Amino acid sequence: MKLQKLKTVLLVSLLGYAGFAQEVVPNNQSKFDDIGYRRGNVYRSASGVPGPQYWQNSADYEIEVELDDKNDRLKGTLTMTYYNNSPENLNYIWMYLEQNRFTANSRGTLTSPAGPDRYEGDVDGGITISNLLAKTSGKASSKHLVSDTRLQVFFNEPLKAKGGKATVSMNFEFKIPEEGMDRMGQLKTANGTIYSIAQWYPRVAVFDDVVGWNTEPYLGAGEFYLEYGDFDYKITVPYNHIVVASGELVNVKNVLSKELQKRWDKAKNSDKTVYLVQPNEVGNTKLTRPTQSGKVTWHYKMENTRDVAFASSAAFIWDAARINLPNGKKALAQSAYPKEVGGNDAWGRSTEYTKASVEHYSNKWFSYPYTGAVNVASNVGGMEYPGLSFCGANSSGADLWDVTDHEFGHNWFPMIVGSNERKYAWMDEGFNTFINYYSTVAFNNGEYTSDIAKSLNRVQWFKWRRREGIDTYPDVAKSMNLGFTAYYKPATGLIMLREYILGHERFDNAFKAYINAWAYKHPQPSDFYNCMENVAGENLNWFWRGWFTGTGNINIGIEAVQRNPDHTIVTFVNKGEIPMPVTFKVTYEDNSSEIKKLPVEIWQRQNEWDYIIDSPKKVRAIDIDPERFLPDIDMTDNTWFKQE
Repeated sequence: MKLQKLKTVLLVSLLGYAGFAQEVVPNNQSKFDDIGYRRGNVYRSASGVPGPQYWQNSADYEIEVELDDKNDRLKGTLTMTYYNNSPENLNYIWMYLEQNRFTANSRGTLTSPAGPDRYEGDVDGGITISNLLAKTSGKASSKHLVSDTRLQVFFNEPLKAKGGKATVSMNFEFKIPEEGMDRMGQLKTANGTIYSIAQWYPRVAVFDDVVGWNTEPYLGAGEFYLEYGDFDYKITVPYNHIVVASGELVNVKNVLSKELQKRWDKAKNSDKTVYLVQPNEVGNTKLTRPTQSGKVTWHYKMENTRDVAFASSAAFIWDAARINLPNGKKALAQSAYPKEVGGNDAWGRSTEYTKASVEHYSNKWFSYPYTGAVNVASNVGGMEYPGLSFCGANSSGADLWDVTDHEFGHNWFPMIVGSNERKYAWMDEGFNTFINYYSTVAFNNGEYTSDIAKSLNRVQWFKWRRREGIDTYPDVAKSMNLGFTAYYKPATGLIMLREYILGHERFDNAFKAYINAWAYKHPQPSDFYNCMENVAGENLNWFWRGWFTGTGNINIGIEAVQRNPDHTIVTFVNKGEIPMPVTFKVTYEDNSSEIKKLPVEIWQRQNEWDYIIDSPKKVRAIDIDPERFLPDIDMTDNTWFKQE
């Protein structure tokens, strides 16, 4: 438009509206503004992938421990090799001593709410460390400081930037909690105690380009943020115990009888579950163990992982089957459980569930990288570690499928994509709950059902006055809200994004790109937003801002319908805080119907929008979101019917 013409238009407009000079009508730009600081730098690109100078540190561990089943204690030695790839020298490092959570005066104990709580735990524990030595070059240092669940280790000489290497060694010992905050513990059974061992060794905190050292205390609901590395660890137990663990068992011949070795090889080549230790063989060590007295050491290794966990017991039934991965590789699904919960109605199907879950996610999103996937019947209701899950021993049927599938889904978030669980629970729990929906739909021709996509089931919480936002830190969220802020609301959002906003192809391209870009790395929320938008080719600020921050809701409806001889005018209204595209079904009086879509931009200027259905056919009904993917908090105006 030429400048003179533009001036004329503006003048006429101003004169025409002079009578309304006292009224300022705001637009809705604030709902579409950028969310947070999302500009790229050399470490994190604006396109949502690691930048050209992205770095992260790493740590390798060599650990030897012994289980004292008489006194319920674990003691051992650790040597960690730490690699400083950051651009700055380090005078110290921070490590975590998470067993210190199980003391009467820990921050976690003192901040636990009164009454029953999932994250209650023993208070008579705590870890003891000794003979600590830290060395970069030259003389080793023993200087360290313990602060609740954190351990600060000082160097005599700075650990050099961009490739410096340090070693930290120590002895450690702790009493194994009976109730380990639903993350670890002891399960008493008729044939012995099942020890579920996690957070069991001192491990280094993450030093990153965002905040430097991540030293949030371990309180309970907030989980973990860990560096990647290689693990070589040995677990010495009574001869009659079986040890299942993260990673690969590398001394099979030393710990399994020849008969068990044959079964092991059979299971590695079987799509059907194969017993390694049958129910009637529990306690019959002559058939299953190579020695009949003393202690036996089980040796495991795992590469490029952020953690390891294990379980040990004399009470295990043990079975396994092959996992088929899309890259032609194989892994081994395993289950370990007591006789009390065996059978095809319960844990007898655990390996089938584990295999199906891992295979689904591998084919759908990213190939499983580990050699084994172990499910352990535990006093822990459900907790994930790389390649190993603890699930409630009393789970059965659909409940056992749900918890097994959920915990193994965590191998993708946050084991492969290593987000910060202590701050952003939605980036692991929410993403995982989202992928669980599709795996459940796919399992065994729909044997079990999932209500995750039934967003209307959660509308009452979305309207609850005490609700909190997805962006609430897990240790801050009220216990009654955590299931929604960390699990259901983010999962509901991603289902909306895939099914209602972007469609399958654009969403899947973007989500896979995010996983591939950040596999074995440390993404931030802004990296996720940027990656999804760049690959999908869509500005989604309105969606991230509306759904992932704050407590706003969706409330769109039909304000009016005006029928004319050759067309129908539909007035849509947005009464909620979150704008949303409008997908609606038009049904005509001749019983024909069609789906129409209006983009989210209709709400940029105002909260009402007139749409003309350009057809002489008479409209009988209009229905917004006919597949019901939107958790609209007021459905009374989402459907219009012609009045007879």
